[in-house]
Amino acid sequence: MNTQLIELSNTFLFIAFFIYFLAGIIFFISVVGRKWSNRDADEHKRQWGRFGLILTYMGLGLHLVFYILRWTGQGHAPVSNMFEYMQFLAMMTAVGFVIIHKIYKILSVGVFVLPLVVTLLGWASVFDKTPQPLIPALQSIWLKLHVSTVALSQGIFAISFAAGLMYIIRTVSQKRLDKKTFTLEAFLAIVLMLVGFIITTSTFSGMGYEVTFEYTNEIDELQELTYHLPAIAGPYDGFTMLSENRMNPIIHTPSWMQGVDAPRKFNTLIWSVLSGLILYGLLLLILRRRLGAALQPLLSEIKPTLLDEMQYRGIAIAFPIFTLGALIFAMIWAEEAWGRFWGWDPKEVWALITWLFYSAYLHLRLSKGWHGSKSAWLAVTGFIIIMFNLVFVNLIIAGLHTYASGG
Repeated sequence: MNTQLIELSNTFLFIAFFIYFLAGIIFFISVVGRKWSNRDADEHKRQWGRFGLILTYMGLGLHLVFYILRWTGQGHAPVSNMFEYMQFLAMMTAVGFVIIHKIYKILSVGVFVLPLVVTLLGWASVFDKTPQPLIPALQSIWLKLHVSTVALSQGIFAISFAAGLMYIIRTVSQKRLDKKTFTLEAFLAIVLMLVGFIITTSTFSGMGYEVTFEYTNEIDELQELTYHLPAIAGPYDGFTMLSENRMNPIIHTPSWMQGVDAPRKFNTLIWSVLSGLILYGLLLLILRRRLGAALQPLLSEIKPTLLDEMQYRGIAIAFPIFTLGALIFAMIWAEEAWGRFWGWDPKEVWALITWLFYSAYLHLRLSKGWHGSKSAWLAVTGFIIIMFNLVFVNLIIAGLHTYASGG
């Protein structure tokens, strides 16, 4: 294992993170469309949009360099734990954006996609970055085939999510508060929780904050666990705080959360929710109206029918890739590694739930004529199911895929 290459790869990923972040800001400026020069608003949007696209390509290029260097440095494809998978999913989401842009030429989608890429990279940072040798179950060509196809499909599903969310913001009436506007605000609050997660983790990481606990985990093993955020939720009962001059935990992590390093992830989740709600409240005070109402004018020039087609096209492209990777390749690999095609492992079950949901989406779209608003809500919900599998199943449930959860 070449540690110098691993460290260099991490530097490239760090730079890519900030370029993606800057690209998201540039795309937002392009959508706002202010006249900061003598040119008209359309020219302003085109120029800033092209700049954002260039930055996206730069970030994607640096991200690819990270991937190649880490693969070379550790001697196997960097898709074997949760850190590696989440950063790969972020890269595939950026690839999905590039693909959809080539088809539709709508740069404003970057306002929603690039923050998602940044969020996925931020979530990846929660997990252990240390390269580990592959256990026997992972020493297979099916690891690369399974993970790469699943990540690519989920990256394209993410673009459909962005297009569906844009459609909802564009079309939901903001004249009164009803079920649709309330649900939209809830979705936007969740997005702000992801933003809050990035802000809090980046801030405390920059400060070099950490606190270490010694505790007995769910299988009665003595374990040390280091937090990089102040411990609102400490480990399970019976822990010892090894770091001095740090905030004492307010609550304990529930014992039924049995994912890998669940206490630290649960603490991060709490920080994300709290910071997101604070951000949401501050924006309401500043804007003096709902976020959906504030965002709607920014999308007024995009035709809803184009957004509807975009989110459908994305799912139509991603679904067969997901079927190939999450079901067919996964079952072949399961037979090779564990001697059975299916075992009702939590990750297997949620992969099936995801597949069934998108199958229902396509059936309702093609056979029942579910276009427009109904289709958009389904596209948004589908990606939430994917994120639930990636985040909460890893946090709460221990199964055969636990080895891939990383730190």
